Amino acid sequence: MPITLYLPAKAIQTLDLTPGHELVKTLMADPVRAAQQVQCAIDWPRSPEDPRELSEIPEVRLWFIRWDTVYPWMPYFLNWRQGELARYAAMMVPHQFNPREGIVYNPEALEIFVYQKIFVLMRWFKQQNLGSVSMLRDMALVFGFEIQPEFLALWEAEP
Repeated sequence: MPITLYLPAKAIQTLDLTPGHELVKTLMADPVRAAQQVQCAIDWPRSPEDPRELSEIPEVRLWFIRWDTVYPWMPYFLNWRQGELARYAAMMVPHQFNPREGIVYNPEALEIFVYQKIFVLMRWFKQQNLGSVSMLRDMALVFGFEIQPEFLALWEAEP
């Protein structure tokens, strides 16, 4: 069952996280059921001549960067199959958009993003008593990273 984060232009312009806060209340009521269900609906006015993707609009990116500082574990809830994780990463990671290839991330920045999210989620999973190492591996695979089991064993060792 998809869950939508509706993000109006006014919230973006004022960096108002209220739409995100309201969504998190819903997600945390049943985090297992809400896993990988969130889709983003971003209402940002653009002229037909504006070729930019939403992740290339500084105001939109800034809202997501601010939201990520408050809820760094949000990738757990994003609908990966619908591309929401990739779009979320595009808000955080320098990239270019290629009409044929789609989003082309800066490789070093993407690697930092993926590992940072793995560490955040490792800790959050333990705090919430949910999630799994396989989910972290799958998240990394979305971006083309194969994480070795020995690395993920850190999850088990972390207090």
